[in-house]
Amino acid sequence: MSALFLLVGLGNPGPKYSQTRHNAGFWFLDTLLKEAGASLRSQAKLSAEVCRTRLFGRDCILARPTTYMNHSGRAVRAVMDYYRIASENMLVIYDELDLPAGTARLKQGGGHGGHNGLRDILRHLDNADFMRLRIGIGHPGAKDAVTGYVLSRAPAEQEKMILHSIGDAVAVIPDLLGGKVSKAIKELHTDSQAAG
Repeated sequence: MSALFLLVGLGNPGPKYSQTRHNAGFWFLDTLLKEAGASLRSQAKLSAEVCRTRLFGRDCILARPTTYMNHSGRAVRAVMDYYRIASENMLVIYDELDLPAGTARLKQGGGHGGHNGLRDILRHLDNADFMRLRIGIGHPGAKDAVTGYVLSRAPAEQEKMILHSIGDAVAVIPDLLGGKVSKAIKELHTDSQAAG
């Protein structure tokens, strides 16, 4: 597994959004950076904060778009092009309304499922064959309440559950980076079912 692997966390930049549910992808990246003892540096030409590090024995790029969520695709495409990363060597991490808080799910390929950040990434890429890590944040129940819900902070108990599922997801990253994708998926789905 010598090829560079890209992990992209989605969210909105700035302190106003840092603790909102929509930034679960950023929270995941922060957890991973802490684990790696690494930090991101702003790369204006890539519209992202980026770090190159060795993670669980594999060379990785960690990236956090500095665009807003709805324009994530521009940053993802720029980082992929600059580092010459193929889509099958990328994991995109984002919040998922259709999963309960405390649940995380890994999958390869698929559509955008109504997620604006993912929709924009798919608009900028030639194929959708990248891995996705969906971090459950729960659903407010009504479609017209979604925007306010994702852009607000979760109650303490729910936030704790989201952070717990992020911990579960970080634990399977060594398998994912080692090419044992089905093992990573199985472990994560078993862990978060037990938690849920």
